[in-house]
Amino acid sequence: MVALELRIFDLIQVQRHKIDPNAKLLSLDSELVGVARRRSEDMAAKNYMAHKSPDGQTSASLIMDEDSDFQGLLGENIAAQHFTKQVGVDVEGFAQRFVKTWVDSPDHKENLSFAAYDRSGVGAAVSGDTVYVTQLFATNLGLKQHAADPKARQVTPLYNAKTESSPPDAMPGAGTAPAAHAEPQSAPQ
Repeated sequence: MVALELRIFDLIQVQRHKIDPNAKLLSLDSELVGVARRRSEDMAAKNYMAHKSPDGQTSASLIMDEDSDFQGLLGENIAAQHFTKQVGVDVEGFAQRFVKTWVDSPDHKENLSFAAYDRSGVGAAVSGDTVYVTQLFATNLGLKQHAADPKARQVTPLYNAKTESSPPDAMPGAGTAPAAHAEPQSAPQ
């Protein structure tokens, strides 16, 4: 799935600059790749698609568990796409469809094109006839390293102000287009 992850990363980079030529160039962040892969693997293993796992984990909480000094803004786009075993997973075709799904969705497009994001990581996993993908975006927003007690830090969800609700937690049924969700998350400052 590494080839699919890298192709999605490259296509998103192109789309960001089509949408906003002033958007920062994304660097591939190994910490974000690791968390994105774990999120996709968890969704694949437990057959769900949501920003919060059945046991309550989010990408932001996973990052804070690994790196208590992380601060700034974290965005997440997730999607799932079905395939037939006879045809398999065509990397270019799947990458194009995942990115098109996100670009065609106003919330996903807003998330992936947020100009201040400067790091990203993509993770993909397969279960049965479904490919699950998570793309994370991050920026520290220019914040200086803080010296606060790591135990006092909290992850604060930041939901889309247009809907004022959290994204749906159920995975939609099979279809020809990938199902997708976008959610910005903020980390402690």
